[in-house]
Amino acid sequence: MKRERVAGVLLVLCLLLVNGGAFSKTPIGDDKKLDKKKDEGARGQSADQKNKYPSLPSETPEKFEPTNYGFDYTRRDVMIPMRDGVKLHTVILVPKGASRAPILLTRTPYNAAELTSHAHSSHLGPILTGYDNATDVIVEGGYIRVVQDIRGKYGSEGDYVMNRPLHGPQNPTPVDHATDTYDTIDWLVKNVSESNGRVGILGISYDGFLPLMALVNPHPALKVSVPMNPMVDGWMGDDWFHNGAFRQPNMSYIYDQEATRANDVKWWTSHFDEYDMYMQAGSAGELGRRRGLEQTGFWRKILEHPSYDAFWRDQAMDKILAAQPLNVPVMLVHSLWDQEDVYGDIAVYKAIKPKDVNNDKVFLVMGPWHHGQEIGDGSSLGAVKFGGDTALYFRQEILRPFLDEYLKEGAPKAGIPPVVAFETGTNVWRRLPSWPSGCPAGCAVRPAPLYFNEGLKLGFNAPASGDSQFEEYVSDPAKPVPYRARPIDTPSWSRWLVDDQREASGRPDVLAFVSDVLTGPVKISGQPIANLIASTSGTDSDWVVKVIDLYPDEVAGQPNMGGYQLMISADIFRGRYRESFEFPKPIAANQPLLYRFALPTANHVFPRGHRIMVQIQSTWFPLYDRNPQTFVPNIFWAKPEDFRKAAQRIYHTPSQASFIELPLVTAP
Repeated sequence: MKRERVAGVLLVLCLLLVNGGAFSKTPIGDDKKLDKKKDEGARGQSADQKNKYPSLPSETPEKFEPTNYGFDYTRRDVMIPMRDGVKLHTVILVPKGASRAPILLTRTPYNAAELTSHAHSSHLGPILTGYDNATDVIVEGGYIRVVQDIRGKYGSEGDYVMNRPLHGPQNPTPVDHATDTYDTIDWLVKNVSESNGRVGILGISYDGFLPLMALVNPHPALKVSVPMNPMVDGWMGDDWFHNGAFRQPNMSYIYDQEATRANDVKWWTSHFDEYDMYMQAGSAGELGRRRGLEQTGFWRKILEHPSYDAFWRDQAMDKILAAQPLNVPVMLVHSLWDQEDVYGDIAVYKAIKPKDVNNDKVFLVMGPWHHGQEIGDGSSLGAVKFGGDTALYFRQEILRPFLDEYLKEGAPKAGIPPVVAFETGTNVWRRLPSWPSGCPAGCAVRPAPLYFNEGLKLGFNAPASGDSQFEEYVSDPAKPVPYRARPIDTPSWSRWLVDDQREASGRPDVLAFVSDVLTGPVKISGQPIANLIASTSGTDSDWVVKVIDLYPDEVAGQPNMGGYQLMISADIFRGRYRESFEFPKPIAANQPLLYRFALPTANHVFPRGHRIMVQIQSTWFPLYDRNPQTFVPNIFWAKPEDFRKAAQRIYHTPSQASFIELPLVTAP
């Protein structure tokens, strides 16, 4: 009896295996369904069906082996072991015939396989054309391209932590991005036989933060680092906050990035106009709760750390690198209209440039781009045209020679000056000895107060005594000022910083101070600094300051620029942090107080015939969460009854003068 049952089982197994591997279609652990006859069709033919309806042999091989005939590169997918045993998925693309070639490495949370598979092609260029690949530099330079998934993302093992901190107070483990980069480079130079043993690391945004981490205890084979638009300090002025005000659009990024290893759970839209979505939720904390965002670790940390405490300070890369020796040449690439990380690279430059005693280790490039535009088409941004492809110029004339100098054996000196800065307003590149510096030699940059005056006037003359002591508006959280024209959508996010600001200038809750028509050009190079003497009838308030180039009423050759209001530098400051970024305090109601804060870097000429405008407002929505204008311990959990109107005053008297300190360039 036992023998007959065994024979019967073997017969059924054979029939099922002949029938194209039916077992592979059965979900693992779903034993109950195996007993249900109604599910047989989903699994394949039964034995009776097999006899009655024989199948044709499958034309799909068990394993297909591509020939890759005619390919001009070889692709290797490898798992590189880290010192703790975790293996990181790494794609290595070696140009055909490469010998003693340098390696260009990018480490990423954005899917190494996808970043190296933008097309199905036998040529290296098409598969790299896309985000985070300076394709022309890589292909024309003959570089070995390496892209790696960081730990915890996509094909890599390990745990994912947003901007994983260095080993220390915020990371008790012995591994971090510095050690992972070291171990990766060590493996590459020992196992990629076509390389010359020299490695450069580059990347944009999060992938730009990682070349900064690589500078901590760098591997000897790391010869150059190029952080582009890097995430540096998420509280002071990059992705998560600006001077304490929370940047709401990044909630979707956190959701997509942390919900799963492969970003396959997506934040969803609920309104055509994002303004309505954030308004109906009431607060960022409540919107996160509704979307289940508190399941992710980083969102919980943001909710727990709304102020600039040790959690944020310990991770700020400018502070970290200021304490490190400078061993590797660094090229920091900054976008003047970076809508995401406008703070970080300039902060790093300030932190590490003093260490560059021979003026040959720290380089700064500033272009007229949005976040990451330097690897795309840089001929225009929104309505603003630059007279040529500035991004192509950067890649061909700056980036490629710079990389070649440090990574190729026998390459000539690139002759790149310490600073290469595009001058907006005149559309010319400037080769400068340092930053800020207005011209190659002889110019000086001095702080020049641009005063607010009675009647919404703006000028370099200090205010005189007059009948009016202040300008006033009412800020209503129930009707916040949109940061761009509604309906607000995501696809055009990259160009919002160059949006025409004239719609805001006509609102009653926005003050627009305007200068006389300029009789000559005015150039600024550096960070404008807002000095507001302001009062609020509430106990908390945000202050938004925008420095604007106001175009003439008509512009020959480009009619759409007539009267255009182009933001040159703008930012927000949360009033509760006036005295301390770590310890917020209520604002004394109706008392004129000083709010002083730096705006993003500019390198701009206001041409003759233009005017300078400064707009002041107290909401910038939904880019930043609404301040309830009533002091609450944590704005993430502000209740509907906390949001109240407030009367806002900007003072302009001789003893209480408000002004913008411009980094004015003066001729020799």
